[in-house]
Amino acid sequence: MTEASLPLKMTILSQTGNLPGVRKEAERICGELGFDDTATGAVMLSVDEALTNIIRHCYHGREDQRIDIEFTTTGQPPEALRIVLRDYGKFVDPATIKSRDLADVRPGGLGVHIINNCMDHVQYAPAEGGGTVLTLIKRIPSGAKR
Repeated sequence: MTEASLPLKMTILSQTGNLPGVRKEAERICGELGFDDTATGAVMLSVDEALTNIIRHCYHGREDQRIDIEFTTTGQPPEALRIVLRDYGKFVDPATIKSRDLADVRPGGLGVHIINNCMDHVQYAPAEGGGTVLTLIKRIPSGAKR
C-alpha cells in the first residue's frame, strides 16, 4: 500500500450516480490492503448499502445533500479498514432501525442486515451539529499481502 492511498477523504452529493465512484475507491483500497475477492465484495456492498440508506432514509431522495466519506486503517501495522460515513440529516437512533423479516422475499429493506453481516464492527453515533456518523470496520485478513 502506498502512503498516499490512505487516509482518503471524499465528499459526495446524495445522488445514486455517485455510488459507483465510491465503490471503485473501496475496491482499490481493499486490493491494496490484501483483501480477497469475497471480503472486498462485502466491503463494497456494505458501503453501497449504507450510502443508499443515507440517500433514501436520511435525505429522502434529495440529491443536493452532503455525505462525507473517510477511508483509514487502524493499528500499526494496519489491522483493519475503517470507513466513516457522515451525513447531515436527522440522527436516527440505531435501536429504531429494523430490517424486515428475511422470510419476506422482496426487494429492499435488508441494508442494515447486510451491513451488520458483512462488516466486523458497525457503529452509529450522533454527529456534532446534527446528522449521523456511521463507522464500518473490516479486519484485514491475517497473512494478507500488504
